[in-house]
Amino acid sequence: MGVLDAFSLQGRVAVVTGANKGIGRALARSLAEAGADVGLLVRDPAAAEPVVAELADLGVRTSVAAADVTDRDALVAAAESITEELGVPDVLVNNAGTCIHKEAFEVTDAEWDQVIDINLSGLWKASQVFGRAMAQRSDGRTGGVMVNIGSISSIIVNRPQWQAGYNASKAAVHQLTRSLAAEWAPLGIRVNALAPGYVRTEMAPVDDPRFKPRWIDDAPMQRAAEPAELGPTVVWMASDASSFMTGSIIVVDGGYTVY
Repeated sequence: MGVLDAFSLQGRVAVVTGANKGIGRALARSLAEAGADVGLLVRDPAAAEPVVAELADLGVRTSVAAADVTDRDALVAAAESITEELGVPDVLVNNAGTCIHKEAFEVTDAEWDQVIDINLSGLWKASQVFGRAMAQRSDGRTGGVMVNIGSISSIIVNRPQWQAGYNASKAAVHQLTRSLAAEWAPLGIRVNALAPGYVRTEMAPVDDPRFKPRWIDDAPMQRAAEPAELGPTVVWMASDASSFMTGSIIVVDGGYTVY
């Protein structure tokens, strides 16, 4: 296999959670550009129509499945639907996430639970559901790949905003990544995480004067990433080009964490 051939996802099936917009939409497109058929796991299927049209132009098959990642039964149904339409998934990108900016004393139990349930427990449930399908596949392939979207918030405390729940959830995601990588390696399932810095999305108002001095001006590259810039790294992590990598956390942050 040639070097560039190792990055191909031709003939593979990839599933992206939270694929309607932002980072998830960009990653779905990147996986499709690498040749993968893509399952879009979203809460609102109607909102995924522009993504489906975008991927159709790339000549790949798509499937849209409605599920909240906190709902195990919905995840099982979504996995069955995607498998029926596209085949057993080879790649799972756990991207769905949320964040609440509040001082710790002001965070309610409901808000804490929301962040942990989506960012950590939802990722755990999706990993179990799709991991079991990868481990028990009967299509002649072996195992699969999981890419968990973590954050540099797992290794720093962001400023000027406070977001203790988000930071804790992403630190847990990174440790869960390592734990699953160790346990599932004998099954042929590789598990890694991508830890982005600040990315220009609806969830991160990078140009807001309240945040830009700390988020952007403090970083060596002094800019935010565009969602599409994460795509090539995720394609590498999902492909045979990273075949000897598991349990790794890949930081892509414009140099933010070097200080």
